[in-house]
Amino acid sequence: MANKERLFTEFAAPTTQEWLDKIEVDLKGADFQKRLVWKTNEGFSVQPFYRREDLTELKTPDALPGEFPFVRGNHKDNNHWYVRQNLAVADPKEANKKALDILNKGIDSLGFRIPRDLVSAENIATLLDGIYCEYVDLNFRTCARCALELAQIVDEYFTTKGYDPEKLSFTVGFDPIEKMLTKGKDIRPILSAAPKIIEVLKKYPKAHVTTVHTETLNNAGAYIVQELGYALAWGNEYLQLLTDAGVDIDTAARQMKFYMGVSENYFMEIAKFRAARLLWAQIVKQYEPKSDDSCKMTINATTSTYNQTVFDSYVNLLRSQTEAMSAALGGVHSLVVTPFNVTYEKPTDFSERIARNQQLLIKEESHFDRIVDPSAGSYYIEHLTDALAQEAWKLFLKTEEEGGFLEALQKGIIQDDINATNQKRHGDAAKRKEFLLGTNQFPNFTEKSDGKRPVTASACCATESSCDTPFKKLETTRLAADFEDLRIHTEETRVPTAFMLTIGNLAMRQARAQFSCNFLACAGYNVVDNLGFKTVEEGVDAALEAKADIIVLCSSDDEYAEYAIPAFKYLNGRAMFVVAGAPACMDDLKAAGIENFIHVRCNVLDTLKEYNAKLGI
Repeated sequence: MANKERLFTEFAAPTTQEWLDKIEVDLKGADFQKRLVWKTNEGFSVQPFYRREDLTELKTPDALPGEFPFVRGNHKDNNHWYVRQNLAVADPKEANKKALDILNKGIDSLGFRIPRDLVSAENIATLLDGIYCEYVDLNFRTCARCALELAQIVDEYFTTKGYDPEKLSFTVGFDPIEKMLTKGKDIRPILSAAPKIIEVLKKYPKAHVTTVHTETLNNAGAYIVQELGYALAWGNEYLQLLTDAGVDIDTAARQMKFYMGVSENYFMEIAKFRAARLLWAQIVKQYEPKSDDSCKMTINATTSTYNQTVFDSYVNLLRSQTEAMSAALGGVHSLVVTPFNVTYEKPTDFSERIARNQQLLIKEESHFDRIVDPSAGSYYIEHLTDALAQEAWKLFLKTEEEGGFLEALQKGIIQDDINATNQKRHGDAAKRKEFLLGTNQFPNFTEKSDGKRPVTASACCATESSCDTPFKKLETTRLAADFEDLRIHTEETRVPTAFMLTIGNLAMRQARAQFSCNFLACAGYNVVDNLGFKTVEEGVDAALEAKADIIVLCSSDDEYAEYAIPAFKYLNGRAMFVVAGAPACMDDLKAAGIENFIHVRCNVLDTLKEYNAKLGI
């Protein structure tokens, strides 16, 4: 140890300014802010490096695990979370059989989604038959109108079986606000049931009732700050409602559970969960609870469906794996990994097994459950935690100024905000400013849909039509949906062949051909690359012999002035002619009649739709 200490003293620690000076030299005059500073969608800037002095004003590095404000997690000596799998209950006997099976395969948290017509004491007894409820985290959810009845049935079942209330961890979910957001229906009268459900289950210290489903916002395209800020306002709305109804704050806060989504932004999602606990603890503290433990935030995380895709669906595993890691490192109570194929079919035994194993891998083999808040002290993540907290707090205060979450919902403010983000993200995906691997970037050239079609959501409650006074609702279109619709339409109508006429500079023609193949394959086109041609006439002849519908000229910007117009004239309208790039001579080429160019500034989606129209597809 002494030798190591002497070793470090031999090197002078560079200052921040010395780092910046060195970076400026390496940038060779390029703008530091434009080249290296990341402007996030969440409203703040991320620097290319951080140092200890960047944290001198922050209090989060001084926090301790398991202590207020719980930024470092709810546990003092471990990072345990429940491995959860959700089951849609159509037949209680079959659901029970499946539950018993997956409990033997690593699951220790079950989520039962029960249709209202199956809410009965007999069905709950069948559903839980053979399950040792003291050792499993149980979660029940049904139509909000039936939640009180379900709570009474569950309570009766536990009492009859003689379970110790202190040992039971379970949730009877009640969240009418989510239905208002997703269905646009006014079911505010149902909110009055919340205190009654809490009264039924108040003897269970680890029971949860009121739930906040901001995973809905996540799956509607919300940015991280939006999900976080609205989660706080949504939860505070329920706290206010319950305390106004006479429920003490310790009970109201303890029985609340947050269901949050996890996007692919790895480090920022870790910071999101840390910031969420920090801010929620501050909110609950203002209600003056008797115990700081009441300020703990219980979070179930679910990997996102917003970024999942129908095509190249195994890539969904990469997305959900990093998302699961973010949630685990962020310190959640329980975690659901969404099966990779939910976008186009009912999850299979295989996809559900893989989803379970994704959690078990990081838990049993990587030991993510053994170390409390391993990201603590990271200059970068501590900065992200603070920055997200500040921006989310601004959104929370803004929502409160609007009269609270429910009032803002009725005015459509929240829906408009999330829908605008969703629309922007779809626009960014169309321009490839936001990448979806396998969909708008590097698609599988040879993949066909093979009958796979996007799954549409169905209503959960038969009485929805009786709800009156509709509100605006969230638009929950997945990010890949526009490209998938285009690709399926192409496949069902006619798949054109796009031929790369590569000529001239070797490096540029290969780069342009690769770019063009990726560009056109996003619509499912059959792309044909080539090693190169000596003349444009030779290339055009080869393309026509291959029955090409599109010929893409791939060369360098300088050489387009030489090759483009002769190739276009020789082709003489026998196929669509496209130039790969945006050369300086573009105006001259347009004057000669060439009108199709593909390059990095193109709107990929609109361009491909335009090409389909020109080809009669």
